[in-house]
Amino acid sequence: MLTISCAEKGGSVDSGSIREYRLYKRRWVGLVALVILNIVAGTTLVWFGPIANTVAKDFGFTLNQINWFGNVVNVVYLPSAFVVPYLYGRLGVRKTCFIAGALFVVSAWVRYAGTARGLSVNGSYALIMVGQLLAAVALPILQVVVPSYSERWFDFKGRTTATMIMGLANPVGSAIGQLVPPLVSTTRQSILVMAIIFTAAAPVVIFVGEAPPTPPTFAATHRHPSLTSLMHAMFGKVPRDRYAYMTVRQRIDFVILCLLFGVIVGVVNTFGILTAEQLEPYGYSDDTAGLMGAVLLLVGLVAAAISSPLFDRVFTRHLALFGKLLLPGIAACYLALIWEIKPNNAAVLYVLVAIIGAIGLTLLPVVLELGVELTRNANGSSAVLWFSTNLFGLIFVLVEGALRAGPDADPPLNMHRAFIFQGAVVAVVVVFVYLVEGKQTRRFQDEEKREEADRALDLESRRRQGAQVEVHEVQSRTAVGSTPEEPKPQMSPSDVDLESGKETEGPVGTGT
Repeated sequence: MLTISCAEKGGSVDSGSIREYRLYKRRWVGLVALVILNIVAGTTLVWFGPIANTVAKDFGFTLNQINWFGNVVNVVYLPSAFVVPYLYGRLGVRKTCFIAGALFVVSAWVRYAGTARGLSVNGSYALIMVGQLLAAVALPILQVVVPSYSERWFDFKGRTTATMIMGLANPVGSAIGQLVPPLVSTTRQSILVMAIIFTAAAPVVIFVGEAPPTPPTFAATHRHPSLTSLMHAMFGKVPRDRYAYMTVRQRIDFVILCLLFGVIVGVVNTFGILTAEQLEPYGYSDDTAGLMGAVLLLVGLVAAAISSPLFDRVFTRHLALFGKLLLPGIAACYLALIWEIKPNNAAVLYVLVAIIGAIGLTLLPVVLELGVELTRNANGSSAVLWFSTNLFGLIFVLVEGALRAGPDADPPLNMHRAFIFQGAVVAVVVVFVYLVEGKQTRRFQDEEKREEADRALDLESRRRQGAQVEVHEVQSRTAVGSTPEEPKPQMSPSDVDLESGKETEGPVGTGT
């Protein structure tokens, strides 16, 4: 446990104004719990994507109906993203996460109930859809809390890393959702496996803590602003002296971040939902489609794991700059996919999706943290950013499904026009990153308070050392004698017995 004392006002060392900042080891327990929950929640969106064609044959659903198993997650997320910050404000993080755990269990077995062989096609579809809908409600609860948990429990030297670990848990779940379903022997058993995973993960919510007794930073000392507060700040309705005040430049930056984050993450999610439909017309199997989706996510996870500690400790003041350097690479890859998605070209596709994953997932926690830096509103900024990804993801799935070629095309049902659409959109949107200033206001405030803490601690230490020196000097004098000696009276010759040479009693200066 790290303890830092901080003077709240002007760096003065008044003992009554010193605030302690602490880091608790149990913060990692809650982090691991949220990682597990987000991994499981992340499988909801893409579970049916790699096996879409098989599910269509086994259950009699159309491909567009199966796409809505993923679309429903995006649709439910849109209103839920604005409700979740309110729940956190009313119930707190811990109780709200308990709601997500309960939804996990209910959704798992409602979904599995839809696999009963005696059901009609519509009955089976309705139950699976209801299960997906309930799981979709749990997803924003667990995603939106990530930057807020980092701010509550970690200092500014570890926040980006903590956000990276928790934020990338959802893509890990997407990778698992891409890999596992094709490996299970039947689609019904695949949905049973999903139910078991959700049920096993639900009890982990008990390890999510509300907030530490003592905050880790100055930012964590503030009560988390509401989503309404963020809306007021975005429209310039917050006074300048308030913590949540946003300048015009910060408001513009946040809007651009929402656009960039929404399009990039939305198009990646779309790939997870439509993987099999995009690749199968060119001769790629469900296993290959699932593996490509997993490569995109897993390579991204490795890249993010390497880069996030660097963002925390080395490139801490240059988050926006890295976005400007890396995002053009994503645009180039999506443009290349227009020509490279063709038969017998798996090696090139693996390279392209790996680059997309490495850049996209590296920047994901950076954008989440930069959103909090601009707004000083962890729950609100996270909710709006994830809202944008689900909105654009829904738009991309619907538009790309509409752009699918007919059965008479060459190859039949190919999605070449969809690749042109997504490449063009990504290339245009990436240009806006060069308009972002990205001033990290929250970090500057925390660093200023840390410097004040250091000065306060140094002055307090010197004062105590001075007091100890004074006490030591008094103790040294006391050790020589309990009271100072009175000077001996001077004696006249009459005070001395001349014969014996002994002193006789008598006052100084008395005569015979």
